[in-house]
Amino acid sequence: MTTVERVGARAYRVPAPAPEADGTLAWDATTIVVVHAEAGGIRGLGWTYADAACVPLIEGMLADAVRGRPVLDVPACWAAMRHAIRNLGRPGLVSCAMSAVDIALWDAAARSLELPVSRLLGRVHDEVAVYGSGGFTTLTDGELVAQLDHWVRRQRIPRVKIKIGESAGTRVARDLDRVAVTRDKVGDTAEVYVDANGAYSPGQARRVAERLLEWGVTWFEEPVSSDDLPGLAATRFPGGPDIAAGEYGYDLPYFARMLPSVDCLQVDVTRCGGYTEWQRAAALAAAANRDVSAHCAPNLSAHAAVATQNFRHIEWFADHDRIERLFFDGCLDPAGGTVSPDLAAPGHGLAFRPEAAAEYAL
Repeated sequence: MTTVERVGARAYRVPAPAPEADGTLAWDATTIVVVHAEAGGIRGLGWTYADAACVPLIEGMLADAVRGRPVLDVPACWAAMRHAIRNLGRPGLVSCAMSAVDIALWDAAARSLELPVSRLLGRVHDEVAVYGSGGFTTLTDGELVAQLDHWVRRQRIPRVKIKIGESAGTRVARDLDRVAVTRDKVGDTAEVYVDANGAYSPGQARRVAERLLEWGVTWFEEPVSSDDLPGLAATRFPGGPDIAAGEYGYDLPYFARMLPSVDCLQVDVTRCGGYTEWQRAAALAAAANRDVSAHCAPNLSAHAAVATQNFRHIEWFADHDRIERLFFDGCLDPAGGTVSPDLAAPGHGLAFRPEAAAEYAL
């Protein structure tokens, strides 16, 4: 019986091509924590987009919890990690660290069986939809138009999302101008989504949501703080854009509380607890007649996506797409607006490129 022998991690900080911002946060780099789980000569790969503080937790407590366990018993490994971190608290960096280890273990388990992760999870879709995501508030109109053109014209992705809520919701006229520019650029056939990253008050959010109908916007993400469940619910109205949130879900109770307040539940596989917890969150959503949308980490999300019956789309986030294409061989191509994990590639079909990542190591 093949058992988990070692779990290692390393953090890398990748600068952004230019300063970036949304409605409530600005950044100039993204940190990715890459994990390898070794078992019987097999090396599983996982990662999370989180702080380097995850590394000692992964190599210490979490590695101790899974070492010696059968590599095929990933849910048991997950349960052991959850038990081990009880006194640390689950939400936040602890859940990100667990997610990366869980993903690496599913990759190792699938590779040991020479199966793709999607088939081991239980594939139900041949392909899933994606949407181009970026549209940062720091972009000029010309830069925004160029990004939209890349998604819709060059890559033929018929769904795009931009950031609004600029300067903590104090530039609503500017927000709406950018929505108008977006609709004008992508034409009538592409879907337009917006993300306020919690910048607005409930009253602002409702007024903005009503204006968004002018440009046919069908997705309004985090119009208010995702902690303001009554505010999310108050932004919903018949015929309005779907209200979405959930990217900061680190455990199952969070998703259970949020479901009545949103039209579509977002889940981030690198934060929620990995593929193991993703499946349970998706089941909760299905019980409430809600779809699931994958937040970021597109090349990892794809395997969970095709194994989720009530799945809507993957956020093909510009920053993560850039990093994953740099760090990993075997990345998926979103051209045409859909992706399909390779059924002939074992695991999640990705290979780490240490020589490309080395200069970004922390």
